[in-house]
Amino acid sequence: MLTYRMFTLRYELWIGLRYTRPKRRDAGRNHFISFISLISTLGIALGVAALIVVLSVMNGFQKELRTRILGVASHIEITGTGGELADWTKTLQGAAQHPKVLAAAPYVAAQGMLSFDQQVRGVMVRGILPEAEEKVADFEQHMKSGHLALIRPGEFGIILGSELARALQVFTGDKVTLIAPQGMVTPAAILPRLKQFRVVGIFEAGMFEYDSGLALVHLSDAQKLYRMEERVTGVRLKLDDLFAAPRVVHELQRFLDPDAYVSDWTRSHANFFRAIAIEKNMMFLILLLIVAVAAFNIVSALVMAVTDKQADIAILRTLGASPGSIMAVFIVQGALIGAIGLGLGVAGGILLALNVDVVVPALERLIGMQFLAKDVYYISELPSDLQWRDVGIISSVSFLLTLLATLYPSWRASRVNPAEALRYE
Repeated sequence: MLTYRMFTLRYELWIGLRYTRPKRRDAGRNHFISFISLISTLGIALGVAALIVVLSVMNGFQKELRTRILGVASHIEITGTGGELADWTKTLQGAAQHPKVLAAAPYVAAQGMLSFDQQVRGVMVRGILPEAEEKVADFEQHMKSGHLALIRPGEFGIILGSELARALQVFTGDKVTLIAPQGMVTPAAILPRLKQFRVVGIFEAGMFEYDSGLALVHLSDAQKLYRMEERVTGVRLKLDDLFAAPRVVHELQRFLDPDAYVSDWTRSHANFFRAIAIEKNMMFLILLLIVAVAAFNIVSALVMAVTDKQADIAILRTLGASPGSIMAVFIVQGALIGAIGLGLGVAGGILLALNVDVVVPALERLIGMQFLAKDVYYISELPSDLQWRDVGIISSVSFLLTLLATLYPSWRASRVNPAEALRYE
């Protein structure tokens, strides 16, 4: 029985494979059916390749955005009521007790204005301890000139983002004036607090938001300028697993004072990542329609093939072929079309996704325009992150659509009446 079933399977497979090639007899009609099959194959290949490339680019955007944001921001921030944290050393020591916390650093965040040679720009001032900041952020990796350690207490050194330095037209060694919004009350009027800082470094994080609006000073200098005494705005934490941040936030409550407010990166930058996730899902559904259209072409090709092969089907039935065997023949034919298209699409999609950084610049040079301008988008280069899980899902769903497309034509072939089909032969 097993040998008979294996022979039957080979027989159905052989017939199905044979039907994918046109006969010399009635070449015009058979070539037309083969042309529809070719269009279906190319449609599936195009849809699968587009899905792989688009999802890889979306994954790349998500990864690049997360890396750049967390290279300047932090995994978790702890702040106090009113935006100030008085006993920050106790908070830092309490947070460091959590096993997931790798490093902690205090910071002062305040707004200000930078002035240089009649150029004025609004800026977010961040007071830091360089030795502690290096452990929770990646500023040192993004320094174009100078070093983070050059901002020392009492020397009033400042590090600017590259776009901010370009807007102010300043270079390392120049002196800029920092204007604090909190004024000094005098008998004559309320005067703004001014302090001259020397530019000791310039960084480029790769995100226009930070490069154009962030300035780093020493923690003690920021405390003096904004009259915070020994208080800070909060404490920043770095975790060994950034995706564990929401869980760590809840667990940190038992280490901290009740009035401390804890926020993680998924809350402070939720809009970015939620938008990318929604866009990724919608692009998957939209581009899956390309595969669905190609699957409908398979239905058309198989229906025409069934009509063309009615005499062959009748002869097979009279020789003892079961309806299930007839269905298997045409399922093999449709599945082969889908498998070839799927293979071409997966190979092309993977190849293109792995070389997006080469293909896109070549297209930009060819058409003479930049797809992602620095002053408009957060990321100026098109990233790609190929994930094999996405490739597996795309391949599985596409092949399933192909198999579903073969069911109706195959069922229709199995219902062919041999006597009716041979009447006019």
